Order: sequence, then structure tokens, then C-alpha cells
Amino acid sequence: MLSYKAPITDIKFLLEDVFNYYEHYQQHPEFAEATPDLVDAIVSECAKFCENELLPLNQSGDKEGCTFKDGTVTTPKGFKEAYQQYVDGGWQSLSHPIEHGGQGLPPSLGMVKSEMMGTANWSWAMYPGLSHGAMNTIQVHGTDEQKELYLTRLTEGTWTGTMCLTEPQCGTDLGQVKTKAEDNGDGTYNITGTKIFISAGEHDLTDNIIHIVLARLPGAPAGTRGISLFIVPKMQVDQQGNIGAANGVICGSLEEKMGIKASATAVLNFDNAKGVLIGPENKGLECMFTFMNTARVGTALQGVCAAELAYQNSLIYAKERLSMRALTGKKQPDQIADPIIVHPDVRKMLMTQKAISEGGRAMIYYTAKLVDDIEMAKTEKERKRADYRLGFITPILKAFLTELGSESANHGLQIFGGHGYIKEWGMEQIVRDARISTLYEGTTGIQSLDLLARKILLNRGKSFKQFAFEILNFCKDNSMVSSNPHKAAMNRFIWPLSKATANWQQYTLRLTLKAKKDRDIIGSASVDYLMYSGYVSMAYFWAQMAQAAYEKLATDVENRDFYRAKIKTAEFYFERMLPRTKSLAATMMADPKTLMQLDEELLSFV
Repeated sequence: MLSYKAPITDIKFLLEDVFNYYEHYQQHPEFAEATPDLVDAIVSECAKFCENELLPLNQSGDKEGCTFKDGTVTTPKGFKEAYQQYVDGGWQSLSHPIEHGGQGLPPSLGMVKSEMMGTANWSWAMYPGLSHGAMNTIQVHGTDEQKELYLTRLTEGTWTGTMCLTEPQCGTDLGQVKTKAEDNGDGTYNITGTKIFISAGEHDLTDNIIHIVLARLPGAPAGTRGISLFIVPKMQVDQQGNIGAANGVICGSLEEKMGIKASATAVLNFDNAKGVLIGPENKGLECMFTFMNTARVGTALQGVCAAELAYQNSLIYAKERLSMRALTGKKQPDQIADPIIVHPDVRKMLMTQKAISEGGRAMIYYTAKLVDDIEMAKTEKERKRADYRLGFITPILKAFLTELGSESANHGLQIFGGHGYIKEWGMEQIVRDARISTLYEGTTGIQSLDLLARKILLNRGKSFKQFAFEILNFCKDNSMVSSNPHKAAMNRFIWPLSKATANWQQYTLRLTLKAKKDRDIIGSASVDYLMYSGYVSMAYFWAQMAQAAYEKLATDVENRDFYRAKIKTAEFYFERMLPRTKSLAATMMADPKTLMQLDEELLSFV
């Protein structure tokens, strides 16, 4: 019973009016074909595929799940056929290089595609989605021969890819990886070990799966400094790409999960599986970060997808469900009761969902431009500059948007009331599916430590300062002293944003100074600091959307209601959601002693 319509109007608003994507594309000659007409056609056709083919498989796939028997995984009914349609339609090759069979369109356009697919059916979208990270890793770190052999088939979608990082004993702490790699002396290595939580690790959609695997060479240094990276295909292949015998990659089981049940999460046993080294020896983790950053941005997108799907269905239900009368008097006197959308608490939840989904989409699309810049950089300096900016915002996106996506899903269940708890409506599935997004690719706590410990303290906050400066410049350009014709109306956003950003700078400095005296402050403050950073960042994008909406109101008569709604949603965000930073400021600046002073043996008296 889930419903989904691709938010094409909002997508076009961001591409054209907020982020000037077509001007951005003109700066990269490789993207010359990405004209407004072509992009509109692609978005429209992708929307049809998602609404008509993927959405109907969402709930049925959750109910059926994947089937595991004797090492073989069968995906739910309809998944394989939908994947073949996806490949035949050229969707996998959309935003990959022409030299490997891709269409050469911008990665950012691929992100738009991924959003629609993920909202319609996140479990299904994970199968082709995992391939993108593998492809990026091979593209950046692989040899010419590796690119020729693997990228062409990954690009066309006849093979898929995974990343195989964690193991039963190590979780996020990859320094504990035990999987071994032994040199065969012929350019290949035997890989032996067990990997867990491997999304799309085994399935029936393609004939081969290309695994990107972390393993240790003999005599390698301990910890993360001794990890290498390998390409290990499920089926052996010759230099022409012909599939041969099985390669010692065995699916031991599928995880029984809370959600995303139609996505196969596999335990993979590597038993002398042949692989080839990618990148330098003992630099595997550095190479893997190419894959991990891609995956983290993709996971951030899941938060937006969950928020959008929950919001669309909550809105439909809230308009139709009759319960009690409005406090201000009957709104539908001819009915037995008023629709629940008239009640302020329901409206607050709906507006929160709307603010999260649209604000999160803006954050993702802003970041997608950075991905374009990285891939199309002409010099290493240009690439590093864009990658530096992406590296700062990635942990904010991944943790903040997935936490808010889960919040939006829970609001949806609450709006449906008891019906939300019943499977047929689909809301409890969104809650279950969204919950994993805060965990995989690094939990919220891990992302928060990355932000505060690495991006702020270790790097002296350089990337943070650049982003804060960007926000303050926007505020300056749109303040009372500017020539902005909408400056008076914009002040309701500019002044709170300026103040929040200035406070963000001050709190960052204070935490930096406090951390020098007490390292526990990093762990105690990090999650609250990241969420604070997320709310200020989203405020920046809501202010940009409000500014663009004001500009369009002056010229676009046809879509005036859309722009008015955008401005009113921005007002809601600034009045109802940005103030969350006040409590976060108090908790992140609190002394960590209340967390650490109670002895372990006193935590329980059972």
C-alpha cells in the first residue's frame, strides 16, 4: 500500500534555481551533453521506472526476503527482472566514463537517479548501488589492465561489486582484520578469511560479483598500517573477461535482519580465493577510503529516501484519516470528524518530515557537485581541494541525515497510529529499513569522532573554517547592506543563520581548547557536536532555498504555490528545528565526568 511519486518539481528547483547545475556542467566540457532537455528526460524516465517497476516490489520483497540454500541466494520475486530492465535501460552506465562503456554523464545526475531508486525500493537499489563504490575504487587505484577487465562489465551492469571490510572480531576497528593474502608468485594472491555484513555479497542478479577485499600479506605491520586491498571475483575470469570456475568465495549464510530484508547481507568465506592486489601493499585502508566515502554519501542518501517515502505516505493518510474535531472549530462539518491533518501536533510531524526530506535533498545535491569536481579535476591540486571539502561534510551528511531520516520514519508511524504498526500499510517497514542507515558505513558515533577528532582537531579545523566562511559570506551577500531586493524578507533567515554559525565557530574553538586538557571531551561531545553541525548546515541550505524561492516568485507565475510553500517550510525549520542547537550546545559543552565517574561495577546491582 506504499505510494511514491518522484518529487520532480523539487529536484528541478534544486538543479536549476538553487545550485545552478547547468552553469556547473558548462565548467566541465565532459558534461556538455547534460543539457536541461536531456536531464529533464532522464529524470522523467527514471521516475517512471522507479514508480512503476521498483515501488511495487518494495513491500513484497520485504515479505518474501532472500532465500538461502547450499551457498546460493535467490532474491525476491521480480527483483531479477527489474534488474535486467535497469541494465537494458542503460541506467547503470549513466554516469560512468565513456572509455569503459559508460554514457559519460555527471556523477551528480547519478545521485539524482539513486535518490529516486532508493526511495522507491531501498533494498533493491542496494544491489547496483554497491557496484558504484567498487568501480570508483578500481577507477582511482587500479591498473590499466584491471580497469579494462573489470570496469567495462561493472559499468554495463552484467557484473556487480561489493566491499568486504569487517570480520566477526573487529567491527569498525579494521586494525583487527585477520584475512590473509599469500603471494602465488604469478601476480595473483590466495585470499583466506571470513567477512561479515557484506551487502549484496551473494545473489542471482548477475553471473559474477567482484569483491573488493581487505587482507594482510605475510609480515605486514600490525594494525591498520598492514592492510592491503585486493580484487577477488566470485567466479574466476581470464584476461578477456570470460567466466571460468568458481573462485573459492562461498556464502556461508545470510544475516537475519531487522529491515532491508530483500537485500542479501552475506557472510562470505574466502577459501584460497584468487585475487589481485589493487593499490600499493599495506595501503589498502587508504585506497578503501575511496570506496567508503562513496558509500557514506550513499548512506546519507538513504536518510533522505526514508524521510521522503515516510512523508509522502503520511501526508496522504493525514488528509484522509478522520478523527476528532479541530480545536478551532469543525473543518468538515459534513463528515463525522475532521481529517487529522488539522491537528497541530500532526501538522508539526508532517512539517518536520517535509523539512527533513527537502533540506536533506539540498544537502545531498550540494555535495554531488563536489563529487563532480573531484572526478573531473584537471590537476591534483583541484582534486584535493574538492576532496578536502567533501571529506569535511561527509560525516555530517552520513550521520545527521540518517538520524533525521529515522526520525521522519518514526513520525510517519506515529501519524498512522495503530495502523502504522501493522505491516500492510508499509510504515513499520520504513522504520525498520531506515534504522540500519545510522549503523552501517560507520555508526553515528564513529562519524562524529571522524568529524571532531580528525576533521577539526587533527586538521586544525581548516575545512570547517572554509565552510563556515562560505555560510557567513552568503549571509553577508543577502543581508540588509546588500543589494538583494528580498533582503528584508530574508532577514528572518539571515540573522539566525549568522548567529548560529558564529556560535558554531565559538563552540568549536572551546571544544578544541578543552580537549587539550581532557581527551574524554572528544567522545562525550562528538555526537552532539555533529548534530549541532548538521542543524546549522541544513539551515544554510534552507536559507538558500528561501532566497531562490523569493527570486522565482518575482518571475514564475505558474509555480507560485510551490515557492510560497518552500518559504513557509524554511520558516518552520528556522523556528522549530534550528532551536534544537540550544540544547545540543548545552550537552556538548558539559563536563564528561558525569559520563565517566560511575565505576563499571556500580552500573548494575542485579
